[in-house]
Amino acid sequence: MKQQRFRFRVMAFLLIALLLLAGAYGVYSVSTYGSRWFGSSYNTRYRAAKKTVIPGDILDRNGVVLATADEEGKRTYPSVWHTRCAMVHVVGDLNGNVANSVDSFQASYLWGFETTLEERIEALRSGQKRRGDNVTLTIDSTLQTNIAAAFANMENTAGKAGAAVVMNYRTGEVLALLSVPTFDPLGSMDEVKNDPLHPFWNRALQSVQAPGSTFKIITAVSALQNLKDATTHQFDCSTGATKIMDQLIRDYGYEHHDMITLDEAFRVSCNNSFAQAALLIGDQKLCQTAEDFGFNDNFLFRDLVVENSRYPTQNRNDFEVAWSGAGQSQVAATPMHMCMVAAAIANDGTMMEPRLLKQIVSPAGMQRLGYTSKVYTQACTPELAAQVDAYMKEVVRTGTGKAAAVEGLPIAGKTGSAEGSIDGRYVTHGWFVGYIDDPAYPYALSIFVEEGGSGGKAAAPLAREIFQWLTAQ
Repeated sequence: MKQQRFRFRVMAFLLIALLLLAGAYGVYSVSTYGSRWFGSSYNTRYRAAKKTVIPGDILDRNGVVLATADEEGKRTYPSVWHTRCAMVHVVGDLNGNVANSVDSFQASYLWGFETTLEERIEALRSGQKRRGDNVTLTIDSTLQTNIAAAFANMENTAGKAGAAVVMNYRTGEVLALLSVPTFDPLGSMDEVKNDPLHPFWNRALQSVQAPGSTFKIITAVSALQNLKDATTHQFDCSTGATKIMDQLIRDYGYEHHDMITLDEAFRVSCNNSFAQAALLIGDQKLCQTAEDFGFNDNFLFRDLVVENSRYPTQNRNDFEVAWSGAGQSQVAATPMHMCMVAAAIANDGTMMEPRLLKQIVSPAGMQRLGYTSKVYTQACTPELAAQVDAYMKEVVRTGTGKAAAVEGLPIAGKTGSAEGSIDGRYVTHGWFVGYIDDPAYPYALSIFVEEGGSGGKAAAPLAREIFQWLTAQ
């Protein structure tokens, strides 16, 4: 009998433990994934609310209304076509074609599910339709509209797909989150759906591509961390090619640089040097540095959904390791993440979580949520960040990123020309990541141009325009 009671107690204890574990996971899931689940088309409460609630407004950081609703609850967007199109991937569209836009990701606020019981009673008492909360973003719609216009009209970006991200590297505030091509949320969707460039796709957050030479920021940090002679070692680029396992790694445009040190290799973006550096560092240590910068992590940001970046961990050989050092192999990242990488170097090695919400205010004017910044990770030490900062400034001053330079501004950056394929075609994507090293203008950016070729020619000139706009305000 005693043994039977003991078994019952053990079973009861295990049952209680499982219930507590399930409850804890439920709380964690709601707090972590709540916004991702709430705006789902499968959420019946969300669908029902669209019939009975007037959704709140979406505004930019300067109070510009990006989305509002009439008394019937129908969404309307800015009358200015350029702004409407430039902001569509951030705000969303009537048919929910853009995944995880503010209109869906912040649905619990916009559709009034965070209102208090007193507020709901007051709405019933007055006989008025319940209204959702107004959501103010950190985005500067004027800046984003200017970037969209420049992307569409500059010589090496016109007609191409891509993305541009601008963020405050001290606070994490996202000022621009552009995906190209854009589309009109009030226009016909038939043509958009059939566009081979897939305009519904938010490339800033969802396009996971080889970062190319912009990844050399991370390889340089890893070399400085792990190689005792990192600053003095002579890498061999005398032939412009490095043979590894019967395969050749070459520089973009078949350039060659003779014997070269790490800082000079970074300035001219020498693939051979960074391939050799990756082999000296070793795959495990290079992977660790990449993971310190957020690769292979599960991005669960409060305000936006970002696809995870990858540093490969399987099927590795010397060629794959070497090519990873130059940001190729199976290394892949989004434009948002590469902006965070540059921002971490600018911010003394501290990577901030990107923030999109400035404030959320109830219909009665009560602030439900105010802006708070959050450190995502300490990617590297301030000392390492300072060394790579010096490398990045030289890239813009005399290296591959000269087209991003702005007279009188301390600009740091890194270009990238990443090999990839689209529909079986070999293509080269252009990248530029960088920042202004000035406390008055703490801004970092990332630009990605599909089939742009050289990052120095396609992306860096657009970066220059953005830096000028940021400092003209």
